[in-house]
Amino acid sequence: MPAPERIPPRRMSVTALELITKGELTVRGRIREASNAVLHCAVSYEGEEAMCVYKPVAGEQPLWDFPDGTLAQREVAAYEISEATGWGLVPPTVLRDGPYGEGMCQLWIEADDSDTAPQLLALVEEEEPADGWKAIGFAEVGEGRTALLVHADDPRLRRLAVLDAVINNGDRKGGHLLPEAGGRLYAIDHGVTFNVDDKLRTLLWGWAGEPLPAEAVTVLDRLAGELAEGTPLATRLAELITPAETDAVRTRVQELRRTGLHPKPSGQWPAIPWPPV
Repeated sequence: MPAPERIPPRRMSVTALELITKGELTVRGRIREASNAVLHCAVSYEGEEAMCVYKPVAGEQPLWDFPDGTLAQREVAAYEISEATGWGLVPPTVLRDGPYGEGMCQLWIEADDSDTAPQLLALVEEEEPADGWKAIGFAEVGEGRTALLVHADDPRLRRLAVLDAVINNGDRKGGHLLPEAGGRLYAIDHGVTFNVDDKLRTLLWGWAGEPLPAEAVTVLDRLAGELAEGTPLATRLAELITPAETDAVRTRVQELRRTGLHPKPSGQWPAIPWPPV
């Protein structure tokens, strides 16, 4: 597929959510590296246009450990939780009809891939991470050599690590991190989330076992209230995931509040997704 078309950012008279919810979708290409159908689209509404990602449910591959609902619904649920935290880590995401039926539609984020963009992940030859970095683990790099995989000790990533623990993200890879030129960080690909079993697999283990920052504790306290039965967030989640999965979200939030610590790997399966990027 050709390089995604760039549409210069400009002030819009409609919100991003209105645009991707009500706008007309025009498929421009397919992102072929994805395991499920991912279509790169233009979306237009009331004279405004942007690029977006459309993932039709019809293009999803069945997963034995996610038998209920759809990956598209889980992506939208992850956006709803992200918005409830106030961190805005997931791009605007909705469930809507499209050229190939119902699917997830998400605003396209143009990542900063310039030479001056802050590095979030790295492989280093040292045994321990340098200041400003957190160790993930050792990786084979060929010819019997290993290198230490590290991620930045970045507050944006730390927020994302907390969000992933709440939604039980089973696939947090490096390629899912989209830093914008202005410094904002977005994260994408949340189809394998909200399982009732501990499925957390991520590259963001650098804070495992460490105390949660005060900001995260405050957010989790507020989130616990917003997840209570009958609240708008709980009502919305009921449309997207099962009652057992919603209860599991509440349980994970309460456990994070009880321990006050970033979770550690469960040890039941590999803690790092493959491939890591």
